[in-house]
Amino acid sequence: MNDTHAEAPYVVHEPAGGQAHACVIWLHGLGADGHDFDPLVPTLALPRELGVRFVFPHAPRRPVTINSGYVMRAWYDITTPDVVGQPDADGLVASAEILTRLIGEQAQQGIAPSRIVVAGFSQGGAVALHTGLRYPERLAGVLALSSYLALPNRLHDEAAPANRSVPILMVHGTQDPVVNFAHGKRSADWLTQAGYPVEFHPDAGAAHTISARAVPVIRNWLAQVLGEAVLPPHR
Repeated sequence: MNDTHAEAPYVVHEPAGGQAHACVIWLHGLGADGHDFDPLVPTLALPRELGVRFVFPHAPRRPVTINSGYVMRAWYDITTPDVVGQPDADGLVASAEILTRLIGEQAQQGIAPSRIVVAGFSQGGAVALHTGLRYPERLAGVLALSSYLALPNRLHDEAAPANRSVPILMVHGTQDPVVNFAHGKRSADWLTQAGYPVEFHPDAGAAHTISARAVPVIRNWLAQVLGEAVLPPHR
């Protein structure tokens, strides 16, 4: 069964301090679910005063071609071992619509898009990049981990002016056997040449994972972009 158009449920991690003032919507990778990165939240240890809510959606279940049609959670189909080649454009766009709705839900709960980071791992990061760079209102940032830019040739015509200067962090293991490091670096270079402010962090020796070395990089970046969005400027 392919429930591509169904609403994706999610795991929510509320801030320890009580009221949420900002949000990170974080998409998992192929075959995982929204519980995958929830344990990472305490490790990130973001400042309490930021009041960051984490939302971890579950991808729809769909047959995945590269896995002999086995039904699993996936943001879009993967048809070849080269995960970057010939992306499932329809599936990617459908998942971008899911993420767009989740941003809207947070806005309805009082968290403006300017206080929201869209994030993701592997194909979840591709959805975050695709959505964030096309979202019509300014976001706080886009975080892509062990990931890549899908459908880059469409971005020129589809990019949202509001997010032409959105902060982007990409972290990629140099020994990633699933999404080759070169794909991530090429995506970062492409975005940089297109004028986006990309911070690309090579994680030396890391495979297709978020290593302990990457955690402080992610923490510091989130604290910076959300701090600028939430906290009053110093006078």
